[in-house]
Amino acid sequence: MSNVRLDWSDVEAGDCSVTRTVDLLGDGWSVLVLRDVFNGVRRFDDLTAHLGISRSVLTDRLARLVDAGVLERRPYREPGDRERFEYRLTGKGRDLQTVLVALMDYGDRWLRHEDGGPPVVLRHDECDTEVHARLVCDHGHVVTDRRTVRLDPLD
Repeated sequence: MSNVRLDWSDVEAGDCSVTRTVDLLGDGWSVLVLRDVFNGVRRFDDLTAHLGISRSVLTDRLARLVDAGVLERRPYREPGDRERFEYRLTGKGRDLQTVLVALMDYGDRWLRHEDGGPPVVLRHDECDTEVHARLVCDHGHVVTDRRTVRLDPLD
């Protein structure tokens, strides 16, 4: 365990995992595409209709997410139609679930719906309780005070 505390300004802005993740996601449309794919909206026309996104913007975001290895294209064919593709999360994409849940938790707390409550809640199928993103250390302690977390230099 290191006793050296880094100041965030000591970390190179471009050499940061947050920067690389934001670059991967690109923009709000990419995050919303991922949200929909997580929730079972996987086909191009369905994504276009649900998000209200232009076809060209959706094509660009899907290509970026496929190229980054977050989504994969899988062919399907409805009877009488040409072959089309749907988009499925890869392991790399599924690992973004905590990020999306954290964004949802933030919005539920600070950007409340008109009636004061969240529009939806996530529930764990096994016990029917709500699901939230939490900071947890490797020993299983839930971190509730940001001041108890520090940056350590890697040797």
